[in-house]
Amino acid sequence: MPNGLKTALLLGALSGLLLLLGELVGGAEGLMTAFLFAVAMNFVAYWFSDKIVLRMYHAQEVGPEHPLHRLVQRLAQRAGLPMPRVYVIPDPSPNAFATGRDPRHASVAATEGILRILSEAELEGVMAHELAHVRNRDILISSVAATIAAAIMLVVRWAFFFGGGRDRENSNPVALVAMVLLAPLAAALIQAAISRAREFSADATGARIAGTQFGLIEALRKIEAAARRIPLEANPATAHMFIVKPFSGGGIWALFSTHPPTEKRIAALMQLSL
Repeated sequence: MPNGLKTALLLGALSGLLLLLGELVGGAEGLMTAFLFAVAMNFVAYWFSDKIVLRMYHAQEVGPEHPLHRLVQRLAQRAGLPMPRVYVIPDPSPNAFATGRDPRHASVAATEGILRILSEAELEGVMAHELAHVRNRDILISSVAATIAAAIMLVVRWAFFFGGGRDRENSNPVALVAMVLLAPLAAALIQAAISRAREFSADATGARIAGTQFGLIEALRKIEAAARRIPLEANPATAHMFIVKPFSGGGIWALFSTHPPTEKRIAALMQLSL
């Protein structure tokens, strides 16, 4: 299935889940409210997703005097991309992401933690990966998915606290409990389907931008180990945007991971011929 069609179907599934939640919570009126909410969320995600996510993590923009800016500028020129805005997130956990609605309105962000633990070659591999998301036009898709998933979580919390809308006497408690438990998991599965395949593609494209895959390979190993020790306090709706999942979780929660296993990403990178 072409990536564009798959993405449209997955984003449609997220919007459809939001509509279903609206109907379960408030009937026909809830359905209409959820529809308007979904339209508004897609609009907001398209125009303001970068500002929302960057503000969420207290990201601070840096200019040409900062080493990260100079590194990204060099990679952007090599990739033939417009220069994105560059941000540093004041957090000790190592991670990075890209956001924005298109290559001309893109931003890349890295945590203070990742700047501390990576060599220049490793950091180059990471930022090339993020620029690959920009080149592959993944950033809008990720941002829209994050915004609608956050909206779904908001509706679920509203349903939990208000008991299924105004008509409580006729509400089905079993359906309400099922919705509260399953809706976030369904949203997580859809997000994971959007993100996992795109991580492999961004790894390969990023390696070509950097000129080698070995910087990214070593960076993934370091980030994976360090992120387990120092997890990032991330909003679950934005977890798929980071280069590695920002918090640990095994067992059944691995099913809902927004990232493929790091060892599989490294194995795929090792097979590249550049």
